[in-house]
Amino acid sequence: MRDLIFVGYVAAILLLAFKRPFIFTLIYAYIDICAPQRLSYFLLNSVPLSLIVFALAVLGFLVADDKKNVRLSPRWALLVILLVYCGYTTTVAVEPVAALEKWSWVWKALVFAAFLPLTLTTKLRIEALILTMVLCVSALIVTGGIKTLAGGGGYGLLILLIDDNSGLFEGSIISCVAISVIPLILWLSNHGTIFKPDWRVRLYAGALVVSCLLIPIGTQARTGIVCIAILGLLMLRFVRYRLLYVGGIALLGLVAIPLLPGSFTERADTIKDYRQDESAYTRIAVWQWTWEFAKDHPFGGGFNSYLQNKIVYDIETKRDPSAAYEEFPPEDGIKQVVDESRAFHSSYFEMLGEQGYPGLIIWLLIHCGGVWRMEILMRLYKKRARDEEAWVAPLATALQNAQIIFLVGSLFVGIAFQPFVYMLVGLQIGLDTYLARRRSEAAWRPIKLMRQKAT
Repeated sequence: MRDLIFVGYVAAILLLAFKRPFIFTLIYAYIDICAPQRLSYFLLNSVPLSLIVFALAVLGFLVADDKKNVRLSPRWALLVILLVYCGYTTTVAVEPVAALEKWSWVWKALVFAAFLPLTLTTKLRIEALILTMVLCVSALIVTGGIKTLAGGGGYGLLILLIDDNSGLFEGSIISCVAISVIPLILWLSNHGTIFKPDWRVRLYAGALVVSCLLIPIGTQARTGIVCIAILGLLMLRFVRYRLLYVGGIALLGLVAIPLLPGSFTERADTIKDYRQDESAYTRIAVWQWTWEFAKDHPFGGGFNSYLQNKIVYDIETKRDPSAAYEEFPPEDGIKQVVDESRAFHSSYFEMLGEQGYPGLIIWLLIHCGGVWRMEILMRLYKKRARDEEAWVAPLATALQNAQIIFLVGSLFVGIAFQPFVYMLVGLQIGLDTYLARRRSEAAWRPIKLMRQKAT
């Protein structure tokens, strides 16, 4: 029965898209984020749904869109270069089979990110993509928030739509994405036009923000805690009454701490001393191995090259007086841990280990370039007093904040090729090129009028 509902829903929106081909692009974003084919038992997961919809999106762009409005940018070129470079490293990967497995979805994320700016030629399309991304990811976030409030959370235990530990269904990844999407939720609640910002929209936006903040609690992902702190600091930049804001945050924290689950606070406490936390110590050991690996493989070892690692490290142990004597050492001491094939647990080291120094540099240029370009757009349009452009500076700020949160969160989780993040990158490039075209048209219009008067 569930399969029939999904098939009917997908068929209905696909039929709708034949009238407005850009909707195919939005449908692909929905499929990439919510993965309805993974929720289906048989019917949807038996066909290459994402490939079919992407082909329809490209066909719709080629047939129906005006190519005169298309503009490219240096960051778009960097996306294409990264795609080609990753394809090359896959052919010389140290783990050929595993590399091909990851490449099978990475190239789709990069190609779609490069395709998005070609289609985002109007404000309505930009807003429609933002709304689609927020609503699709909210399907996971609202589910997680409700389960957290009902007491169903726990490290590795919070099940979202399906019992899976990959992509956006993994605790640390969804925690990072949930916090990074908050600025876009707030922008839609103030500047959206598809759903005009009335009390219902603002009520749902507020509830969704609360759900986003609950996700790190439900997943007990320390990455999410760090991302919340970064979000608070970023919002401080634009708050008028900063002392009141800081005081309110501190008071909210004091009120919330007693209400948090004991397991969450215990896990959060491990941030203070990595030497006593095996998970944190493993990360550092893997990063050290990756640094040495890159010296021998400066152009990277290809996707999933971490499978080559074998690490040995010592960790401090503390005796628990309340535990049985046989289970813990009688005194504080050192325990040797031997591990192998451990993931990078950092997007920066993921890029260094898999794509080497060239790949890491390209990746940093793409993301840091986004922060820089959004800052330029925010400052440029903040000074302009036109009512029809009042939405631009807040959106540039929201996209910048989302990317900064991702860049900080990705220090601790390997999401260098997370498709949702590359949608944000495509969205930034699309906004940048759209505004560049509008400025060019505005500058050309007076010159054209002067020539007409002269003749």
